[in-house]
Amino acid sequence: MSTPPLIDRRVLEALLDIELPRRGAGDTARLVVVHGRYRDGAPAEFGIRFGERQRRVRVSDQTSVLGIVDAWERHTAGTGDGSDAILVITTGVDDHQLGADLRAHALGRRALSVDRAEIVKQRFGAADLDPRIRQEPWLIDALLDAEPADGWRVHPAGEPWRRSGGSVLTRDTAVRALVGARLEPSGALPGGGDASGYRDLDVDSLLAWSRVPGAALRFAELAADERAGITAWLRRYVGDAAAVLLALVESGKGEDAMALGVVASVLTDAARTPDAALAIGGLFAGVTHDTADLRAFASAVQGTLARWIGEAGSERRGHETARERVMAVLDRADDLARAAGLGQAAAEHPFLPSGLDGRLRAFASALTESPRAAGEALNAVLDHRLAELFADRCGVAVMAARLRRWLDAPGSSGVGPSVVGSVAGGVAGQMRDGGWVDRALTVLWGGDPGNDPVLGRAYRDTYESAVRRRASLDEAFAARLEDWAAAAAAEAPGGALLAESVLEEIVLPLAREAAPLVLVLDGMSASVAAQLGEELARGGRWLEITAVPGARRGAVSMIPSVTRVSRASLLCGAATSGGQTSESAGFADFWKRRRREAALFHKAAIAGGPGQRLAQPLLDALAGDAVVGAVLNTIDDALDHDREGDRTGWRTSDITFLTDLLNAARDYKRPVVLVSDHGHVLERGGREPAPAPDAGSARWRTGEPGDGEIELAGPRVLEGGGRVVVPWREDIRYTPRKAGYHGGASLAEMTVPVLVFIPSADLVPKGWSILPPEQTVPRWWTGRDEPETAAPEPPARAVPRPGTRTAPTQKEALFTVGEAATAPAAPAAPDTLGTRVTRSPVYAGQRKYLRKAPDGRQVAAIIDALADAGGRLSSAAVGAAAAAAGGRAPRNADLFITALQRLLNVEGYPVLGLIDSGATVTLETALLREQFGVDE
Repeated sequence: MSTPPLIDRRVLEALLDIELPRRGAGDTARLVVVHGRYRDGAPAEFGIRFGERQRRVRVSDQTSVLGIVDAWERHTAGTGDGSDAILVITTGVDDHQLGADLRAHALGRRALSVDRAEIVKQRFGAADLDPRIRQEPWLIDALLDAEPADGWRVHPAGEPWRRSGGSVLTRDTAVRALVGARLEPSGALPGGGDASGYRDLDVDSLLAWSRVPGAALRFAELAADERAGITAWLRRYVGDAAAVLLALVESGKGEDAMALGVVASVLTDAARTPDAALAIGGLFAGVTHDTADLRAFASAVQGTLARWIGEAGSERRGHETARERVMAVLDRADDLARAAGLGQAAAEHPFLPSGLDGRLRAFASALTESPRAAGEALNAVLDHRLAELFADRCGVAVMAARLRRWLDAPGSSGVGPSVVGSVAGGVAGQMRDGGWVDRALTVLWGGDPGNDPVLGRAYRDTYESAVRRRASLDEAFAARLEDWAAAAAAEAPGGALLAESVLEEIVLPLAREAAPLVLVLDGMSASVAAQLGEELARGGRWLEITAVPGARRGAVSMIPSVTRVSRASLLCGAATSGGQTSESAGFADFWKRRRREAALFHKAAIAGGPGQRLAQPLLDALAGDAVVGAVLNTIDDALDHDREGDRTGWRTSDITFLTDLLNAARDYKRPVVLVSDHGHVLERGGREPAPAPDAGSARWRTGEPGDGEIELAGPRVLEGGGRVVVPWREDIRYTPRKAGYHGGASLAEMTVPVLVFIPSADLVPKGWSILPPEQTVPRWWTGRDEPETAAPEPPARAVPRPGTRTAPTQKEALFTVGEAATAPAAPAAPDTLGTRVTRSPVYAGQRKYLRKAPDGRQVAAIIDALADAGGRLSSAAVGAAAAAAGGRAPRNADLFITALQRLLNVEGYPVLGLIDSGATVTLETALLREQFGVDE
């Protein structure tokens, strides 16, 4: 006979499972002789089941006739106790050497040969095998050797066979099962696999497998013909990238395979140098490859990394582990690139961390050149593949670029009193621009999270330039405030909205539509208000409205800008001072005089009991018809107790109970007013406290003013006997260090943001309008190139006499498709893209398909607004553009936009679309021109 093959327990089990039933010897067989050599260490005794019966199997490996005879005799002598165990003797002795007496006891009266292909068929439970499997001994041997402990019929690696539902085990199915068992790629990716644990093979799973410790070594230890067979199959099934990956594994570079793929992507750059190509060739020394295969491998690695980076986003579950996985590959790739001397090729790489560092440094250099150069450099930073993972570093760069644009914006270069024409103008400017500047300054103060010294110097220079500009505005505002405060009062506000007039002028008109919720965010500055407003508008659940077209309102705090006088005056509707008791009584009294019930809740009365977020009395008030107020102290507490730390932003979830109250207000269809009592300035490492024995708080005192201070006196000065000294410079304080301060005369402290939100458009008061998010953000913030038109200062207000009532008026309709109010004849419309479209024959044809088409002026205005905005506007901005064109704003935004789509999407082409779950309207301008036949 031939050289005995190596067999193990599984082979014997399969052989017995085949031969015993075939020969009807399941109950009678005592001796089985098998041509083969039993694997060392394999179990010498085990059990097998035939139907309902369990039998023991004892295995003895013998190399001589004497050994075989002795083993049989010992077995028969030991069965006198009634045991019916089967003795299996594995041997290389030929049949003719065995005596006839021994063969007479053996199953089949001869030594059985092992048909390994039949064993494979049995182990898979197949009715037959693909003939190609029988022609590849390496595959048969590998399938027998690699069978999992729980068998091919159960293990996830055998899932492709079980799913096939066929009776013939094909070669592809067999090799796929082998790869699953040898490489175990299903467990390489987090969350990989279905309920059975199986994951289909792809380049992602193979690349992840290469990162598993020990995986590459285990593959390299396989027989050469098995490695070659697996590699050839994976090249065909997964692609050329698999061949390069496994070649790297065989050469001992498996764990660096992905990092090498990142570096090899330099080959895909048309501008690569011969030196770079040579350096990469050196990294792949010893690996058989051609350039096309390397490019395919590099492309596959980049695709996988792009998906991994997406999984590492901060909003994804398990993002920290995913981030570590990505950075382990890219940090190693950086090391390899440096060792290979790739130089500039690595510095410009879109995946390498050093490439991001290089782009950030180029941006730092561009900051000193021009806003355009800085913008182009910033775009390069944001285009880097790691920008999302290093959002903190890129976010600081974005803020630096914004400040650069603000510093260089037309009309902002001058300094001095002429910049701030009035107190009202200063507050309006703070709401329009200053709050956003402060927001950027807060981020820039924190510096580069990567601690790059080049970036640090550039950011410091930009920060200091902006602070100087900011200080000049504060100085100009203080000069205006000094004269204005002497006579300013609710009866003579000098064109400004006063903190004590907010209830009368902002909240009361809302109350005529529905009982509002007034949320006083103690210490909220214009910067914080900008962040919260941006978040609420982005969510799409709230519409912001305003009484001043195109602008948010800001009120002037009491003097000094401290809680005791400012919050009490705000909530009482009159200049006064006091604590919570005075505020609650004054709030109720204000609304009682206007024949409304009202309730004010301070911090201790807001929290609910066990299992309830909000207190029941507060919920009952919200469910009723009373005007409800709530005071939230999170911002002021953070400043006062030094918990601001390195915070660079505020979200609604950061402010205790704010999200709960907003949700409740929406549930009860209440308008919401977000208002502060004063703003604040932050501690920025300024001077030590100025000696001030007469200090009333951190930012006001009595006495004579010094450098950076002014003296204020007048009807609204309610501390210091009606005369106080306050600093306009942010670095002056009179008390020990805290995270932030208020009480001074800077714009950040004196401006009281007033933001108004409604849950539905039918709550817009008469004379008010929806404020689209685009109109709340300064152009320099977004980088839009169009010149900005300064918002007009608030007009002088007529103050109603006490006791007078406004006659009720019919509520203005909103979001009505195609209904326009009667208006005087308008002059001929200018020749814009929108007017050319609405005058075109194609547009006239489209109108015939709508029973009631939107007004043509509105359609033209919307087209022009979208085109001017680069093809994207919020749905609120679209409604505002329609209203501005004449007539009434659309009552139902969804129906109105659907009508626009029917008009503009000729033959179904997507000229007008919706993204962001319907919150943003898009316009494909080029397609619009083509469909309607209009020229540039």
